[in-house]
Amino acid sequence: MKYSISKIENKVILNLYERMLKSRMIEEKMLILLRQGKISKWFSGIGQEGISAGVVTALDDDEYILPMHRNLGIFTGRGIPLDRLFSQFQGKSNGFTNGRDRSFHFGTNDFNIVGMISHLGPQLAVADGIALANKLKKNGKVCVVFTGEGGTSEGDFHEALNVASVWSLPVIFLIENNGYGLSTPTSEQYNCKKLSDRGLGYGIESKTIEGNNVIDVYKAIKEISSSIKVKPRPFLLECNTFRMRGHEEASGTKYVPDDLFKKWSKKDPVVNFEIFLINQKLLNEEIIENIKISIREEINIAIDAAFNESPIECDLDFEKSSVFRNHNFNQIQPSDKKNNIRFVDAISQGLKQSLEKFDNLIFMGQDIAEYGGVFKISEGFVDQFGKERIRNTPICESAIVSLALGLSVKGFKSVVEMQFADFVSSGFNPIVNNLAKIHYRWGQCADVVVRMPCGAGVGAGPFHSQTNEAWFTHTPGLKVVYPAFPYDAKGLLITSIEDPNPVMFFEHKALYRTSYQDVPEDYYNIPLGKANFIKRGDNLTIITFGMGVHWALDYLSQNDVSVDLLDLRTLVPLDLESIKESVVKTGKVLILQEDNNRGGFGSDISSYISENLFEHLDAPIIKVSSLDTPIPFTESLEKNYLANSRLAKAFKNLIDY
Repeated sequence: MKYSISKIENKVILNLYERMLKSRMIEEKMLILLRQGKISKWFSGIGQEGISAGVVTALDDDEYILPMHRNLGIFTGRGIPLDRLFSQFQGKSNGFTNGRDRSFHFGTNDFNIVGMISHLGPQLAVADGIALANKLKKNGKVCVVFTGEGGTSEGDFHEALNVASVWSLPVIFLIENNGYGLSTPTSEQYNCKKLSDRGLGYGIESKTIEGNNVIDVYKAIKEISSSIKVKPRPFLLECNTFRMRGHEEASGTKYVPDDLFKKWSKKDPVVNFEIFLINQKLLNEEIIENIKISIREEINIAIDAAFNESPIECDLDFEKSSVFRNHNFNQIQPSDKKNNIRFVDAISQGLKQSLEKFDNLIFMGQDIAEYGGVFKISEGFVDQFGKERIRNTPICESAIVSLALGLSVKGFKSVVEMQFADFVSSGFNPIVNNLAKIHYRWGQCADVVVRMPCGAGVGAGPFHSQTNEAWFTHTPGLKVVYPAFPYDAKGLLITSIEDPNPVMFFEHKALYRTSYQDVPEDYYNIPLGKANFIKRGDNLTIITFGMGVHWALDYLSQNDVSVDLLDLRTLVPLDLESIKESVVKTGKVLILQEDNNRGGFGSDISSYISENLFEHLDAPIIKVSSLDTPIPFTESLEKNYLANSRLAKAFKNLIDY
């Protein structure tokens, strides 16, 4: 292996060696502890140390790195205390996740690292978000995100590269090509000569280098980062390497041919560089031994500290309170000056006034800039706020949601518009596995609102009509808001944007231009988790939200019955007190939802009432839902599908019970 060290200071060269050696020695210790049964799992990066050492040494300490399983050297290279790392590996409280996640599934803003999730792909566009934040701040910083050759087959890889290219984002996508995705060789993963060639399809500069040559990696990162700081743009760097252990220790390496091991053992990044430095008179056996003694002592002291640390004891209140970031809601009362406007106008006003209030708020979605969105909610926004803040996106929901999380890491707020709520399925993974879990895992908030134009009744068929709120109420870490009126829509949207936690904000399309209300002109907010009694009565309680509120009002306008009509407004958090108050009073409950019956949110409400308020019931709980079929297009079929076609009969049966 040839090393070209001209123009590199000796201090840097020795630093590269020590960082590789430290990583190797920690790994060797971990393998011993694993065999002794003192740790439960280990993903080894032995043989790949040159890449992490080269990257972390080449970047500034305040530039973000998004590493993978085998990048121990990123964490140690950034100076994370070893006792904290070992506590993390053992699920102790001195780690970074309070025992809630293991190994390298964590991040830390103190060291400018964002850790991976097991789904691999979404972290690539998180880097896009960090890069976009750097670009908007004009701070001259880059970031580097790692993936493996297997991860390049995921759709998130292609979405992230495409967005980075279209938006000229200063991010380096680094592929650690170690030849295997667990046991699947590269010949079964992709059909191109070099993975770096994929950059051509996105207009991205790219190259392939020897990943085991720490000097090549260091120089490549230095050169690329210097260039894209001057002219922001992405770069795709493939580093060929090899892991000398299994995917993780339990999987072994029997699937790897012996000749491959022999070939790559000759390219050991630590051994080769050590021999080179000895030949260059930069190291000798005595210096090497002293370095090893120092590292070994640091490792042993840190391991003892981690082993002596008490195991975590479960505190239920702490666990529950850690799902969301604390948000001190500051009530802003509405002004007396009001205008009678449509639901769609109220959403537009709330978004516009939030953009005016928060300079760090970015609005993203398909066709939302000059075109104003398919529902014209953002018409004229580009003229006022500019294209840096009102951003048309490619059709890649997953990447944009992940990118919004990356913006959060750098202190930005985001609103992402799904053109239709149905399309959120293309961005489902980062929402439920990253946005929802990141604060619980390591304390990073996801300051993101996902706007969801939803609902049937407009003849839009199976792919433009779903009310899929139950997909998200099931996932801890997401707040779910579903207003039924213009006044609530504006105030609750403003609150959702103020809140630093991820919010799924549902807007019924059929209400956009049919529902009018007097709405205050100025900025105001409404607390989440507070339902609204639309009507008060004694005979029965109707609990509903969204379009269900209007169905109930239509029915009650033609039937003089004394009922409590409770509009939930937010599903997470849920106003259990108002539900309890009404059920205790009336003794009869009808739950009305537009979603289909099986697995809908109404079942959760019914379950709560059955478990906690059973003794107050005078009749069975009745749940009125849409059919358990996809949503049909033809008007007669759609009318029969929707829950309101069965409301009258269910209501009468409950009253008469």
